[in-house]
Amino acid sequence: MTVDVPPTTPTHPGLDGLAQAAARAKTRGLPPIHQWNPPHCGDIGLKIARDGVWSYQGSPIGRPAMVRLFSTILRRDPEGHVLVTPVEKVSVEVEDAPFLAVEMQVEGDGEARALRLRTNVDDWVNVDAAHPLRFEPGPSGGLKPYVRVRDNLWALVARPIFYDLAALGEVREIEGREMFGVACGGAFFPMSPADALEDLA
Repeated sequence: MTVDVPPTTPTHPGLDGLAQAAARAKTRGLPPIHQWNPPHCGDIGLKIARDGVWSYQGSPIGRPAMVRLFSTILRRDPEGHVLVTPVEKVSVEVEDAPFLAVEMQVEGDGEARALRLRTNVDDWVNVDAAHPLRFEPGPSGGLKPYVRVRDNLWALVARPIFYDLAALGEVREIEGREMFGVACGGAFFPMSPADALEDLA
């Protein structure tokens, strides 16, 4: 079952009210959420699963436009992820990362390479020093790749895209150690010590 409630149906007034407030605050770009300091209104049952699916009170949110709207008012505060409007903020449980990188575009080679990643909410991110890749230990000794989307919000890179990233990899010496990583956007992002390549999968 998915949450796909017509606007005139008050089945989920908390969710629809939040969406209406976010829509009223919408600008041509991203809303200025860092300028807002509304009271914290607690947890209304919003969750982002590790596969990028948003849910409300246990049911997936079936309206992509609503998920996209909510993604523009998502912020990470010291107490965790929250959705913020000028009048309220509510907690969001995030299993892993709030976004998922699902598509990659590549142009050029080496540090001059332009690498763009698309998230599950249709944001495009140019990988560079301001939007770096990072690689964390994953299950079974593998790696989990992430890219910074904005501020302190990250996207988990989907496994097929990770393999595409690894195919672009090269070995460079970093602080006296041979490291395997990806060069793009004028930077080099180390993925793993070169002698541990067999553990990447």
